[in-house]
Amino acid sequence: MLSISLVGFNHRTAPIDLRERFSLMGCGLRMALADLRSDASPSSAQQAGLAGCLGEAVLLSTCNRLEFYATSAEPQNARLAMEGFLSRLQGVDPDSLRPYLIYQEGQEAIRHLMRVASGLESMILGEPQILGQVAHAYTEAQVAGTGGPVLSQLFSQAVHCGKRARTETAIGSYTTSLSHAAARRACKVLGSLAGRHALVVGAGEMAALAALALRQHGIGQVTCISRTFARAEQLACRVEGRALGWHQLEDALAKADVVISATAAPHTIITYDHIARALGRKAVPFDPAPSPSLLLIDLALPRDIDLVGEQLPGVVRLDLDHLRDDVDVNRARREAAVPDVEHIVAEEAAALGEWIIGRQVVPALVELRRKAESVASLELQRTLRRLQCDDPRVEDEVRQLAHRLVNKLLHEPTIRLKTEAAAGNGATYASLVEELFALGSDSGRLACGERGERCHG
Repeated sequence: MLSISLVGFNHRTAPIDLRERFSLMGCGLRMALADLRSDASPSSAQQAGLAGCLGEAVLLSTCNRLEFYATSAEPQNARLAMEGFLSRLQGVDPDSLRPYLIYQEGQEAIRHLMRVASGLESMILGEPQILGQVAHAYTEAQVAGTGGPVLSQLFSQAVHCGKRARTETAIGSYTTSLSHAAARRACKVLGSLAGRHALVVGAGEMAALAALALRQHGIGQVTCISRTFARAEQLACRVEGRALGWHQLEDALAKADVVISATAAPHTIITYDHIARALGRKAVPFDPAPSPSLLLIDLALPRDIDLVGEQLPGVVRLDLDHLRDDVDVNRARREAAVPDVEHIVAEEAAALGEWIIGRQVVPALVELRRKAESVASLELQRTLRRLQCDDPRVEDEVRQLAHRLVNKLLHEPTIRLKTEAAAGNGATYASLVEELFALGSDSGRLACGERGERCHG
């Protein structure tokens, strides 16, 4: 029976260093999917056997998780193939990666993705960004040619589940973004932000939210810097700040009390030397107590700010894991909605499970009914010709008789097929029905999938 497998890790199972190493954004995600597509014919015969057991595949990569979803009729081999692919992705020994991995199969994997899309697995309970990230993950897989009908249905239904959770419950109410958590931590570390100078590096959604949050917390001045000056200028206008060019980064660091960096750069952009020289240029000599000379808050993954910079006197550096305790001041208010969201997740996961089960036997049932109705129609026409009856009521009665006979004869096989499908024997019984009634090859192909998936009856 075709099944859905999940192998991956998240902020609950893996430290930020590992999540950072495996962060797949933009070109990185597309290259990984291209490698996955070509991994069906690797040089190693052993790898070929493992890769060959996978059908469709999607990689979901965010700052808090990397999850590999795939379809297979051989779950045990699929797990090994997926684990091996993740290990090879960054040249990590499987034994060192294995302790951080989660493994889920079938309905557990389906339910997990529904929970992810609903915000139940997020660092910030109910946060909305994950919904777009789930949709984007499947879009990228589709473009790369690794998607297919089963995972399309899974990810579409997961997005639908996430939308239901946020419209039918209070799980998305009172949310606190990482950006707002960063602004609150700045207040905690520096005291009042009035008269303070903030530097926001980046101009995407996270950076924009950070700049707005700093304004809401009373920051004195905001400077915005991005690789693209026009985007920095647009953000600066929104927060009544000023924009600087990328070449002025060091100048801006020298004047800043707090720096929030949230770019999509694949490497460090604020180096130890940047920080050291900026501290040396500060107008007031730095004093580690009672507050630091420079607070660096890194909201990016991979991280934007050199970790060594925190060793300098007067510097405090925080990243996503440091904000874990701050991200959700209203968590208790949303936790009350969790049971309702879990109910929605259960409904949507069950619906998808039924769809997968039906997908194995419905094509055979449709073809069986088509053949039965075709035979009944031919015999009906022959009988009516022999009767030579011009009474429409008699004709109608004979037609209804033929229709009832078809329904009664197919009722029991239909129930049995669906029951066996639920028990995991759908493909086997669908194949037997096709053979017994000579239904042809088309329905057999559909019963095993529409993307060239192999039939394991």
